Amino acid sequence: MQTHDQLFTDLHAATMVGAIAYGLIEDAAIALRGGQIAWVGPKTQLPEEYATFSQTSLDGRLVTPALIDCHTHVVHGGHRAAEFEMRLNGASYEEVARAGGGIVSTVKATRAASKEDLIAQALPRVDAMIAEGVSVIEVKSGYGLDRETELTMLRTARALQESRPVRIVTSFLGAHALPAEYEDRPEAYIDEVCIPTLRAAHAEGLVDAVDAFCEGIAFLPGQLVPLFDVAKELGLPVKLHAEQLSNLGGTKLAASYGALSADHIEYLDESSVKAMEAAGTVAVILPGAFYTLRETQQPPIDLLRKYDVPMALATDCNPGSAPMTSLLLAMNMGCTLFRMTPEEALKGVTVNAARALGLRDCGRIVQGLRADLAVWNVTHPAELAYRIGFNPLHARIFGGAF
Repeated sequence: MQTHDQLFTDLHAATMVGAIAYGLIEDAAIALRGGQIAWVGPKTQLPEEYATFSQTSLDGRLVTPALIDCHTHVVHGGHRAAEFEMRLNGASYEEVARAGGGIVSTVKATRAASKEDLIAQALPRVDAMIAEGVSVIEVKSGYGLDRETELTMLRTARALQESRPVRIVTSFLGAHALPAEYEDRPEAYIDEVCIPTLRAAHAEGLVDAVDAFCEGIAFLPGQLVPLFDVAKELGLPVKLHAEQLSNLGGTKLAASYGALSADHIEYLDESSVKAMEAAGTVAVILPGAFYTLRETQQPPIDLLRKYDVPMALATDCNPGSAPMTSLLLAMNMGCTLFRMTPEEALKGVTVNAARALGLRDCGRIVQGLRADLAVWNVTHPAELAYRIGFNPLHARIFGGAF
């Protein structure tokens, strides 16, 4: 792995900044120093001080910021292929649940797994993401629903970046579902399990943000207020799974706390979009779950455009509704299913994905930011969203390491 001062030439740079589409610079050069971007611009304008750097020609390839998957549940035990098969053979949701399927089965498998087990199961998913040029992965807890398993999930997430050259951002999702032992007692679960676990995780340095699932099958907005109040007290930003299956006003709640993002949002209305605009909240679009669940209600892309709400895209990698690891596929789905443009899709997995995680040092090719880059065997950025099931990655540069 080369980490010395480097100069890349003979490339097209999609910087993702500026008024030009994709921030595209033709026949560009990029200089790296100390793991950061030292300079980017047209090759003809290269300052002399970088001319002595070790030089590599990229033979006309495209360079983008390394990709960012800003919404995943990549740490979990087991899989749910059996219930996938049951559903396709005609089983109802209730029948699947009676057979031990659904989130209950994932909670059971995750509680039974050790940290070492969870790492071993997560790494192939992480490797698949890295192989598509991903440098940052957000990882949520939420399949423990008890103190020890939630903490184990977060410790596992942190450990992934010790095993692989990738940056992990964690979200505490203790309010993901109601465990059987707290059936019909959501307020008690929040008070007795969720909040104490959040405090313990924060004290251990395991939490970067606090998330929750606001839906009729999970938690109502008012039930999440005490949790978000504690997040605010601890200085932690919030995120929210909101408006996926119905409109309960979860996005407005999240926006009132200045949320980093509201995710899924298929049933979002205009007043909620306005609240997101005012709060600077990013809309995280998750087409994998829409596809897997065969939903028909699409997120209001035109409304988000109207109010200039930033849109991110992510895999939502999870064992139930989105068992996918391909961010390139998510880009294609965002374009094909929701009519996002290829530029919106690429912004969604770079600059806007970074914003959805509160990160300011990545997601763009700009002087002073981390040298996290993806080199592609393509010549135009639209090719990344255009192809289906094809990975054109030539190389990934992580912190300047090529």
